[in-house]
Amino acid sequence: MKQASKLIRQQILAQLADGQFHSGEIIAQQVGLSRTAIAGHISQLSDWGLDVFKVKGKGYRLNRPFTLLNAEYIKKHLNAKRLAVIDIAPVLESTNSELKKRIANSREELANGDTVLAEIQTAGRGRHGRQWLAPVGGSLTFSMYRSFPDGYQSMAGLSLLVGVAICDALQSMGIDDAQVKWPNDIYLGNKKLAGILIEVEGQIGATAHCVIGVGLNVFVPADEYDVGQPHTDLSSVLGSEPDRNLLAAKIISALWEHLDGFAAHGFGKYVPIWESLDIFADKKIVLQMGEKRFSGIDRGVDSSGALLVETEDGITRFHGGEVSLRGY
Repeated sequence: MKQASKLIRQQILAQLADGQFHSGEIIAQQVGLSRTAIAGHISQLSDWGLDVFKVKGKGYRLNRPFTLLNAEYIKKHLNAKRLAVIDIAPVLESTNSELKKRIANSREELANGDTVLAEIQTAGRGRHGRQWLAPVGGSLTFSMYRSFPDGYQSMAGLSLLVGVAICDALQSMGIDDAQVKWPNDIYLGNKKLAGILIEVEGQIGATAHCVIGVGLNVFVPADEYDVGQPHTDLSSVLGSEPDRNLLAAKIISALWEHLDGFAAHGFGKYVPIWESLDIFADKKIVLQMGEKRFSGIDRGVDSSGALLVETEDGITRFHGGEVSLRGY
């Protein structure tokens, strides 16, 4: 997308975010385009998930107001000050794809903890290439860069560590009962709240350049959105919609802190914490790996992040990949 179109759509989002009616004529005057051009931009935003409707004589309005993400606000509320960049884009294909482009094109300019957030993702992704639904203004979607000089082997358990960090941040927001589902989901009230997508660039034996993607439901009512599985959001749990900027600052701060500890000590020190949050701890589970199914009792994880399953043959270790996990 051309930079000019990005800026125009950012301006339109900023005007509509208050949830009030805005006439196409006034928007056109403020942006410096024709009403027809404005209608085209709003139509495209609607195709990408912006819930906007038009009333003759009144103009355009969102179904609900929301606060736009603000990099300066987020930086102000971070627990630690670093050289890391906090970058917000109005529209991206996906935040993971954006960071992967930066790794390919300008890797030397990236610093650990650099974070890209997006108001709109046109092609958000979950694990195994699944689409990640992210309603505009109703979710927090971002990706963080982290390098691991010792390569892939030093990243064992990373997705689990990220889950611990997110739960830690949620606790600071007053949510004490978030749980983790191996290997990369956050659950609340037995329903999915957030997902983690780890992608890595680099050669075996060289520095691993990691992209840590997070998608979290802030306002995604279950009766309005079908995401293919039971889900929940922070608004329904808290009773009101939390400040996405403060939420972003809490999670980014927690990730910075825990990733530093992970880089220094590995996942081993976090095993007890992860196990205390495990939604299927000591429960019967079924894992689907390709055409094979395995059943047993969830006995936690080891220092590499492998899931420990007690079967008739003893403890079996399962690593990530094409593995899905469900409780009986």
